[in-house]
Order: sequence, then C-alpha cells, then structure tokens
Amino acid sequence: MPADDTDTERPEHAEDSEHREHAEHPEDITVRDPVSAPDAEGRPRRITRRFPLFTRDTARPEGGGRAAAGDAPAPARQWPILLVVGLVGLGLLLTALDVFRVGTLLVGAALLVGAALRWVLPDVGMLAVRSRFTDITTYGVLGLSIALLALMAQPDPVLEIPFLKDTLHFTVS
Repeated sequence: MPADDTDTERPEHAEDSEHREHAEHPEDITVRDPVSAPDAEGRPRRITRRFPLFTRDTARPEGGGRAAAGDAPAPARQWPILLVVGLVGLGLLLTALDVFRVGTLLVGAALLVGAALRWVLPDVGMLAVRSRFTDITTYGVLGLSIALLALMAQPDPVLEIPFLKDTLHFTVS
C-alpha cells in the first residue's frame, strides 16, 4: 500500500481495534440499547428483539424506589408494605380468634389500601412488584373479591346477590 493510504486511516479501523480490546474483557462491553447484544467480535449490535445474553441488573418496577429518604431507618423506608402486611396480619389474627367476618373484611380492605397506595404514591418501595397498572389491578381485584366474599359468608350474610344462589343451584344439581 502506498504511504499516503496508510496515513489516512479510516475511523472504523480505530473503532474495530477498540472493540477488539473490549472483546477481551466482557465486563467492559457497552451495550447501546436494551435489546442489543455483543456479536462474535464483541461489538454491541442489534440483531434481534430478544433480550441480551448477559444482563447486569434487572429493572426495578416503576415506583419501586424507597418510600422515605435513604437516611431513614429501614422500617420507615418501607412503610407502605409494612402497613398492608400489618393489616393483613391483624385480619388473619381476628379470623383465627373466631371473628371471621371482620377478619376477612380487614384482609380485603388491606389489599384495597395497597391498591390505593400504589395508585397515589410515586414510590412505594417493596409494595411495587410489577408495573403500576398490574399491581393496582391485582391488589384491587383480590381485595374486592375477599371483601365481597366476607360480606356474603354464611350464616347471616350481610350482602345477598340473588343470581348467585340460582347459579349455584343450577350448577350443583
């Protein structure tokens, strides 16, 4: 090759040598976007919609940050989950002490409180498990179901839904 061709080296060659150095150390690989993975030479490249082969960390759910400042003691940082778990525990204790309807109503109400906290607060700590929508829907449906079942429990139900009795009658007989 002539001397003037070697003097004008293309920038790609410099990048290739840089990427070869990175290929020797996998922890130094920089990934351009969440669905890119390094190719055989160690260059990050988007070739598929699948997630990368090597992940450094899992994304926390939105709102999964601390509910209080980082310098606060651990219980204060996680007060939303502690509130919900405390109410559920109290409801289970009441149920065990033979106050069935009040205990199960408290369990359902605790899950509804969890749904409300997940909706209202930007950061709820460990109460955030999945996306905000999924958490609110799950807590809300389960809480409402438990509360309605507690109100319809025998003997002497507080809430009677007429078509449920007919539905049960036709399915059992």
